[in-house]
Amino acid sequence: MTILRYHFSGVAGAGMGPLACLMRSRGHAVQGSDRAFDQGKKEEVAGPLRRLGIELGPHDGSAVTAAIDRFVYSAAVEADTPEMRAARAMGIDCVPRPRLLAEVVNCATPGVAVAGTSGKSTIVGMLGWLLREARVPSTVLGGAALVGEGAGGFFVAGPAAGPAVAEACESDGTLVGYRPEIGLVHNISRDHDEVHELRHQFSAFAQNCTRLFVNEECPEAVALGRRFKATTYGTPSSADARLRVTSVGPHRATGVLRYLGRDLTLDVPQPGLHNLENATAAALVAFELGVATSTVELLMARFPGVARRFEVVGTTASGIRVVDDYAHNGEKLRAAISTAQAGAPRVVVLFQPHGFGPARFLRPELKALIPTLLRPQDRFAYSEIFYAGGTVAQDISGKALADDLPPAVRCGYAADHEAARQWIVSEARPGDTVLIMGARDPDLPRLARAVLGAL
Repeated sequence: MTILRYHFSGVAGAGMGPLACLMRSRGHAVQGSDRAFDQGKKEEVAGPLRRLGIELGPHDGSAVTAAIDRFVYSAAVEADTPEMRAARAMGIDCVPRPRLLAEVVNCATPGVAVAGTSGKSTIVGMLGWLLREARVPSTVLGGAALVGEGAGGFFVAGPAAGPAVAEACESDGTLVGYRPEIGLVHNISRDHDEVHELRHQFSAFAQNCTRLFVNEECPEAVALGRRFKATTYGTPSSADARLRVTSVGPHRATGVLRYLGRDLTLDVPQPGLHNLENATAAALVAFELGVATSTVELLMARFPGVARRFEVVGTTASGIRVVDDYAHNGEKLRAAISTAQAGAPRVVVLFQPHGFGPARFLRPELKALIPTLLRPQDRFAYSEIFYAGGTVAQDISGKALADDLPPAVRCGYAADHEAARQWIVSEARPGDTVLIMGARDPDLPRLARAVLGAL
């Protein structure tokens, strides 16, 4: 094997860190940078990277030298950063993160790619848990760590010639590069692009899969399944692997999955119909990788959950439950809010959009969606849009999003996290669920803990 030197630009990202760790585990020299580190943030991510022997430098271009063989960059890194300019000027091979991830999947035996606009991180987390605990040697690369296992993404190092499981994201058009032996399309909805603009990517992905699973609940996924002779799963009676739901909460979800004449009891320690669907997808792929039905039943009942996916931070003496969630698009907001409502008579929701571009894209949808999700007794507020740095146009605000909503919603607005904490404390009542949602901002879990401490 040729030993290469990799530089990961944006290495603190949930998808970047696990890839950097994988390259290091396979004997390559690895270095990286991230503006979050320069700002004194995400030390909980930096520490484990350093302990693996990954060198961390400033995100100002100075770490990019001619010694680098491959420059891997995150979609969150703009094209005109000093690092990107330096890498291009030196003629270094510049590799988008999803292309490197696709290389890992395409070379594995078998390669497994989990696609869809919602649920990928949880499905991969569940799969990683099942494979790791069942001691199936495999590589797993996910976008979120399991609860209690640190920050950043999910990573398990397996043999280069063995199975590899990864999230395949549609956000930057690179879904077409995956050629997995086992592919899964969980859903296709408006996220990053309009649905009609996503169809080509998902169609190419489905065509490239040797074996394909699709969620019968999603019409777009079903249409793909018909074209490419997929195995379907979900609650509809027409599904090849049919899920019968017995409970969706408030604390855990349960159901029975019937597949190939066998019944599998799914007892998921996280609530919500979406988590039962996630568990169904994970179980089907686990079967393909050799995990026994009885083992899946036993292990799924102990699944610790994925960080910031309806993660219960704590419950106060007066019964106020504080939940931290990564939801950031329409379908994710719907799933998180409906799950919270199923377990509480009243929900207090704070949502922080995860960037100015995404906020512009989601604005019309949020304006129509939020009033339909909330009950009269629920409360909702926007926190100001998260800004990670860079040159993006800051031409929209959380206040503008709040003003979009009708007066009946009584939408709140928080200019910063301290104002958000104060708003939640002023609104929460005994028995409520407080739901804090948003992506990318490493300080949101800290806000959730501060809210719990103040209630």
